[in-house]
This record gives sequence, structure tokens and C-alpha cells, in this order.
Amino acid sequence: MTNLIYITGHKNPDTDSICAAISYAELKNKTGDLKAVPVRLGEINRETQFILDYFGVEFPALIETVKVQVSDLHIDNVAPVSPDISLKMAWNIMKKNNTKTLPVVDENDSLMGIATITNLFSSTMDVWDNDILSKSSTKLENIVDTLSANYVFVHNENIRLHGKIVTAAMHPSSTKEIIENGDVVICGDREDTQRVVIEGGASLMIITGNHGASDEIIELSKKANCSIISTPYDSFTASRLITQSVPISYVMTKDNIVSFNTDDFVDEIKDVMLETRYRSYPVVGRDNKVVGTISRYHLISQNRKKVILVDHNERTQSVHGLEDAEVLEIIDHHRIADIQTGNPIYFRNEPVGSTSTIVASMFFENGIRPSKKVAGLLCAAIISDTLLFKSPTSTNVDKLMLKRLSEIAGIDVESFAKEMFKAGTSLKNRTVDEIFHQDFKVFTLNNLKIGISQIGTMDLEGFTDMKNDMLVLMEKKSLENSFSLLVFMLTDILKGGSELLVVGKDKEIAARAFNVKLNGASFYLPGILSRKKQVIPPITSAITSLK
Repeated sequence: MTNLIYITGHKNPDTDSICAAISYAELKNKTGDLKAVPVRLGEINRETQFILDYFGVEFPALIETVKVQVSDLHIDNVAPVSPDISLKMAWNIMKKNNTKTLPVVDENDSLMGIATITNLFSSTMDVWDNDILSKSSTKLENIVDTLSANYVFVHNENIRLHGKIVTAAMHPSSTKEIIENGDVVICGDREDTQRVVIEGGASLMIITGNHGASDEIIELSKKANCSIISTPYDSFTASRLITQSVPISYVMTKDNIVSFNTDDFVDEIKDVMLETRYRSYPVVGRDNKVVGTISRYHLISQNRKKVILVDHNERTQSVHGLEDAEVLEIIDHHRIADIQTGNPIYFRNEPVGSTSTIVASMFFENGIRPSKKVAGLLCAAIISDTLLFKSPTSTNVDKLMLKRLSEIAGIDVESFAKEMFKAGTSLKNRTVDEIFHQDFKVFTLNNLKIGISQIGTMDLEGFTDMKNDMLVLMEKKSLENSFSLLVFMLTDILKGGSELLVVGKDKEIAARAFNVKLNGASFYLPGILSRKKQVIPPITSAITSLK
């Protein structure tokens, strides 16, 4: 779909990231002829899960990349064929669909071979022996179809043809000398020849010129178990066409088939195409069923995936493969970072407490009322990102939007916030890895790689027993991923402060940023609630002062 647009927040998504993506997708779908799809780049945290369940909203689909895949291309939707169809039928299908390749599938629609024009023409140009029908296990129905024939008498529709092909165009006495048991014989309307054919043990007699058989001949064939069909073609044409009744499975390519999956990346299959240089390649889906074929010209007109970014504009926080996608818009409330685009885009960045505040504003600016569910999501995101206006990032715009949205959603803000924070901030039965990655972001500040994780809780003491394990995890992550500084922010929602755990070769930057003495690996900062407004700026200044 050319108008398909993915709307995504950042990696390790928080509530604002998820709710903004879902809500903005609703707005885009109401204002344009397109299909906007909200997606996520990581697992949903407990708070967000509570919110989605509360308002009855489905989780956005999880994606790993927006690099161009085979599924994004307009491949040829060629219907696969059965292995027992005739060469003639395969050729007719190719002409009808203007294709040069037919995927051949088994009874489960799984790929088993490839039939190409080369296969068909090689089979007709090669020297064909007259035992070809036997060797290829050709079915009677294929012969009837290929010769446009009619049944006169059929001994057995599943007849096993094990003899050679004979054209009885000579005197009956001469014909008698060459016919052997089980042969397939093409003859005319002479009854003496027909009798010789039947008595000679032929398994199938093909009468040309649209002639039939007398009752006597039919009765004789019944006794001899010799089937009879009648074709409108003359003997020469029938002899020429009969080899086209051979099943496609006899000539198709079976070994070393090069095929692609719909999930394969275009930049990877290019190299395979250069190495193999086939005219076209079969494409299979996730269930291994054939969905079509792909050729080199499909790569020329490839369509880049279209994306809209919400709640971030930092490359390290964004979806994998972003450089291969077309970024259409960015809606954010963070600092302007390093994402570059090839064309001018709609970029909306406002100093408010939540991206969802901006999305809500866009609804009302366009004269559109968000649905009750989406209004609820926007409320929850504003409450979450501003900690119900305890965060210094909060603005009057956030408060006005929350009031307006809560009326549409039909919720009591105070009671909903308490229920939401209670569901989302519990640390019980959670691993330190889950806690650390719930809301983790990576920044590049003056060429230093900085990672900052934040989690809010209503029970700071409940983290005490996890502290050492968290520091071990952070030390390991810092070494394995070359972080200059790694920070974990444990924010106390009730008291309005945060404990910072810091590791990394440049961890003294954190102490310098907040003018504290670093004893061990942690310190408490009263009044510090916002990573965006109260942590990133002083760390940036501290790094700058080192230059």
C-alpha cells in the first residue's frame, strides 16, 4: 500500500511514546487518504499496559526495522502451479500472464520447483526418445487436454503408460511388427490398422482426424484393456503435440533453487541476484507458501517505508534502518538532535511536558474531537510524563489539555493517576534488567556515548535490595557497549526527588554536573524529576566544560 505510514515512538517505549503514536495515527487517518499504523520498538511497560487495558486499546505491532524488505516491493503475483500440469498448459499460462517463470508447488503449496521458458524450450529442442511418456509418468488426462481429444473408451483413467510412442502411418502388416505391449499408438480411421494396434497390446490408441471407432473396435478394445481417444488433429500434428503432455515436474528445475522470503531485506538480495543472474526468483511468505516472483526490475522501483517519529528525534533512540526510510514528520518535545532527512518535512517541537500534549493540540486545531479511548490515552500520557504536574517540564498548556481531554474521556484525573502510578511503579517480581530497560535512552553528547535510564516509583526503599545487582548490570552494559557514562534515575514520585546510580569511565561528569561529591556510585538529588529538563542539560554543560 503506497499510502501506508508507520508512526513510531522511541526504543524502550514509555507511556507517552506509545500513546502519542496511537493517538497521532487516529488523527492522520481522519485527516488524509492514507493508512497510518502505530507501531512500537520494544516491550510495553507495566504502566502503559495498564493504560491500554483500562481504555480497551490494542497494543501497537512490534517492528524491528524499517529497512526495505521484499514485502515492500510490487512483486509479480504469479499463481503457483501443480507439478502434474502439462508443458502445453504451462506455456499457455505463461503467455496469458506475460511471465517467463512459474513456481511449482506441492499439495501444501510449498515450493518444490521452478518452470521457466528455458525449461520448456529445452525440452522441445532436445532429442526426445519415444519412451518419454513412460519416463515422465504422464497422465492420460494430460494427453487428452494437450490433443484437445475426446474419450471414446477408457479402460482406466489412472492408466500407467509404460510403452513407447508409435505413429501407425504404414501398412498394417508393418505396423504389427513395431507395436509392443503398453505402447501409445497414433493412427487414422482404418479399422484394419486399429485392429492391429489393439491386438498388438497397445495401452492407448489415439485416432486422428476427429474420427471415432466402430462398435466392433470398441468391443475389441474392452477385451484387450486398450483405451481409445479421438483428436481433431492430423497424425503429424498429434505426433508433434503429444510430447507437450509431459508433466511440468519432468523438466522443471528442482535442485539449488534460489528463492527469497518476504522478510528478506532488499540490500541483501541484490548481491544474490548479481551472483546468480536468473531472470526471476520465487518469493515465499512466512508460512513457506509461494506468494509470487521477483526480478531485478522490481528493485529499481522499490518503495521506501514511510515513517512519522513521535516523542524523539535522536537517531540512537529511533527504529533500525531509519536511513533507508522516508521520514515524513517529527512530533516531539525534546531537544533537537541528529536525525537528518533528504527533503523538508513537517517538524513540530514544543517545550511542553508531553508529546501527547502536542498531539492533542493538533486534534483541536483541525477541529477534530479525539475518540473517547484516544482522549483517555492522551490524558494518561500527559499525567505520566509530567508526573501529574510535579515535573518541572509541566506547562499550563499541559494542564489545559488534560482538563479538556479528561472531559471527553470521562475520567477523574486524580483517582485515575493514583491507580495508574500504583500499577506502573511497583518493583515487585521484576528483574533489574527489566527495570533498567523500561525507559532507557541513549544520547550522543559531544561525541560521548551517554545512556540514561529512568523509572518512577512510590516506594524508594523497595529498591534497596536490588541496588548492587543494578550496579553490576550497569557496569557490564557500560563495558560491552562502550558507554562513557551510564546513569540510572530512580525517581520518587511521592517525595519529588531522584537517586542517581552512575557508572562508566567518565562517571565523574555526573558529579560535576550536579556539584556533588561522588562517594561510591550513587547520590540523591531532591527536586530532580525530569531527565529531559533537569539531567540532560547539566550533563551536557559538564561535558562541554571539559573541552
